[in-house]
Amino acid sequence: MIEPSERLNEWMDGYVHAWTTNSPDAIAELFTADAVYDPQTAGGEWDGIDEIIEHWIEIDDDPENWDFQWLPIVETDEIAVVVGRTHYHEPPMSYRNLFVIHLDGEGKCTDFTEWYIEEEQA
Repeated sequence: MIEPSERLNEWMDGYVHAWTTNSPDAIAELFTADAVYDPQTAGGEWDGIDEIIEHWIEIDDDPENWDFQWLPIVETDEIAVVVGRTHYHEPPMSYRNLFVIHLDGEGKCTDFTEWYIEEEQA
């Protein structure tokens, strides 16, 4: 693993803040107006900030019900690849995450793809 840049730390802090609050403004701070968010689900990509906000808020994870840790494995000026682990308390579930984040010169995401795989519970 590598040390994340200040820019990536700030973006990931913003991601966790938006996930915690489900605030449309916090979500909008992360992405460009024409960004694409691809959750790799049958529903397909979310195109543009309005669609990203709409689908993000629909998920509505309880902020008291999960923990998230992350580490970058690749980071350049244009792209970051992040691995993570999400643990939900009730019902108990854990996921391994992989994020591919394309950032513009302002530190906003233009393209975000995520994969997640449920871990078996011991």
